[in-house]
Amino acid sequence: MAEDENRMKTGTTTLAIRCKDGIVLAADKRATAGTMIANKWVDKIFLIEDYMAITTAGTVSDVQLLLKLIKAEIRLKKLRTGRQVSVSEAANLLAGMVYSNIRKFSAIPGISHFIFAGKDDTGFHIFDIYPDGSISETDDYLASGSGSVFSFGVLETLYKPSMTLDEGRQLAVKSMNAALQRDSASGNGIDIVFLTQEGVKKVATKKIDTGVKE
Repeated sequence: MAEDENRMKTGTTTLAIRCKDGIVLAADKRATAGTMIANKWVDKIFLIEDYMAITTAGTVSDVQLLLKLIKAEIRLKKLRTGRQVSVSEAANLLAGMVYSNIRKFSAIPGISHFIFAGKDDTGFHIFDIYPDGSISETDDYLASGSGSVFSFGVLETLYKPSMTLDEGRQLAVKSMNAALQRDSASGNGIDIVFLTQEGVKKVATKKIDTGVKE
């Protein structure tokens, strides 16, 4: 994306839902540059490790750089220690990078918001890595981006800790739909990803046609 576009405020909607047998991640497909839709079909959920995935929101250039850095740091840490990096370790590494990034002097604000989900020997985890570099863990659900306020309303009402992955997927679709209906910076489609005992798997991609038909 061009530098001028990265100067502008970006919007999105991503979420994570903790289920009894794993985690559901979801994100919309629209990338914006101010009031312009810069891309209608982008990925906002990324694999970090076999059992770790992340959703992204914020300034595109900063998000892309931080993703490359955290993947490299996890590989280096595995080589140095000879063991698998825990979800908490990986999430805290990224939080430190976000903290450093937001405090560097720059003409373009380095705003980034990540939801970090993963599984290790201690179980499934969801971490909220806020744009200021703060980090917190949740045991139910999270949403990020400009459409998160709409998603949270649905999640607060319908979430149950005993939900199966399929029930979580249905709730994710309802929550994303609430954001897509009301947030102009979110739209065009939805990606759904499962994080289970077997690893990370994309289970659905739905395109939403907003064109005018004759």
